[in-house]
Amino acid sequence: PPPPPPPPPFFYPPQDGIPDAQESRGLGDVYKRQYHYRPGIYGIIIVNNNILLTEQNEEEIQLPGGGIDEGEHYITALVRETFEETGWKIQPVKRLGFFHRFVYMPEYSKWAQKVCHIYICKGLYNLTSPLEKGHKAVLMKPREAVYLLESPGDRIFVKNYFGLKANLRC
Repeated sequence: PPPPPPPPPFFYPPQDGIPDAQESRGLGDVYKRQYHYRPGIYGIIIVNNNILLTEQNEEEIQLPGGGIDEGEHYITALVRETFEETGWKIQPVKRLGFFHRFVYMPEYSKWAQKVCHIYICKGLYNLTSPLEKGHKAVLMKPREAVYLLESPGDRIFVKNYFGLKANLRC
């Protein structure tokens, strides 16, 4: 069966199994879900007047990046994930911030609290085709990307970094 729907964006998981106030408002079992902490790092990668993105399974446009493995330095994770998903060599420049996402990760069959750190990066050069199956490197103008990125957090960071005036679906 498909996973249950994700919680609304204002949700904060209860601590130590203590029911939170949202349960008393009739929101029920969705708030009893067990979330796994998953830190990740993603790049707004500038290549000339474009940004480098990854298209996954011809369905989702995303900022390149992903999970930080235990014991791995976060910058190393960003360089590795970008190379695996796009085939590009990058240079991280500056941390812009972070956001939280509560999502179902079908590849791991679990719900996650993702902490998504966002960096601005320079795209240096393309070395190879993406190593991860189902990924394709895409260069796109920021003005287009802000409407096509899957993650609301990604859209907001791109919009704000480039000073775009866009009505976003969040």
